[in-house]
Amino acid sequence: MSEIAGKWGPAVAGGVIGALLTGALGLAMAPRLVGPKQVREALLTDPSMLVDASAALRDRQYAPTIAANRIALETPFGSSWKGSAKPDVTLVEFYDYACGYCRKSIADIERLVAEDKSLRVVFRELPILGPNSVAAARVALAASKAGKFGAYHDALYAAGSPTPETIAATAAKVGVPGAPVENPEYEAELKRNFQLAGQLGATGTPLFVIGDRVINAAVGYDALKKAVADARAAKS
Repeated sequence: MSEIAGKWGPAVAGGVIGALLTGALGLAMAPRLVGPKQVREALLTDPSMLVDASAALRDRQYAPTIAANRIALETPFGSSWKGSAKPDVTLVEFYDYACGYCRKSIADIERLVAEDKSLRVVFRELPILGPNSVAAARVALAASKAGKFGAYHDALYAAGSPTPETIAATAAKVGVPGAPVENPEYEAELKRNFQLAGQLGATGTPLFVIGDRVINAAVGYDALKKAVADARAAKS
């Protein structure tokens, strides 16, 4: 984890702090606008209002950042994508091979890609969970450059948690070098991913970007499908 914190941690930390400050400001202003009693009664009656308000605030906060970085977000590195070659909506996932919530989201993403022939999923490496995550990400980028990202991605998740042994075995299985290399191109990609995630308020993985929405959680198939539908509707 020290390698991550040293190289890329400040970008993520900056985004987290910004998100917390913005959320706190919104909650602080609410009682002034409608009165503390009304706010309290509304939240007690329907606590989901707080969740909805937080999501709306997040969307409004990060929409300009997404718009300014859309090409960088939606342009895959090498072959790090699945789905349509000519998509009308792109779902971007920042992920870590050691992240259990990312693993939980695999079936949801595969189902979306299978059902929606106009959807592309772009995978962005965000190895935040230690040295094995970084090693797995570097080999994934090598596989991506070789046009073998999908095979490596699926096989490594199937092998279990990333370890030197599972990474090497998976690399050998798909035909790419198993030893992670600090290639300048790969390091630049990782740095860019951490910067983008930080600007989007990342607090962990998975982090999804769909249209103008940022979802920083494993929210499941239905929520992802709705976000895709909303992004598609916004374009029409």
